[in-house]
Amino acid sequence: MDDRVVEEIKLHQETIASDANSPLHLIREKELEISGQVLQAKRQADEIVTEARKKAAELVGTAEEEGGAGAADRDAAIKAKAEEEATALHADATAQAKKIKAQFEARRDEAVRLVLDAVTAV
Repeated sequence: MDDRVVEEIKLHQETIASDANSPLHLIREKELEISGQVLQAKRQADEIVTEARKKAAELVGTAEEEGGAGAADRDAAIKAKAEEEATALHADATAQAKKIKAQFEARRDEAVRLVLDAVTAV
C-alpha cells in the first residue's frame, strides 16, 4: 500500500478514538474517503491503459502479418509483369535480329560486288 494511505488510515483510527463528532474529524474522514476513491480511480486507469497497450500490440502484430502477405502478393504481381515485359522485349529483339539478317543476306551479293569493283578499279 501507499505510505500516505497507511498514514491516513492510522490518523483516521486515532481521530475516531479521540473525537468522532468534531468538524475537523468529519472533514478528515471525507478527505480519506476521497483519497481512497482517487486511488481506486488510478488503479482502474492503469488497468485500462495496460489493456489498451495489449490490444494495440495485437493490432500492430496483425497489421504486420497482413502487410507482409500484401507485400508478397504485390511482389509476385510485379515479378509477373517484369517477366511479361522481358518476354515481349526478347520477342521484339529476336524479330529485329531476323529482319536485320534478312536485309544483310539480301544486300550481301551487292556489297560483295561493290567491294570487288572497288578493288579491281585500283
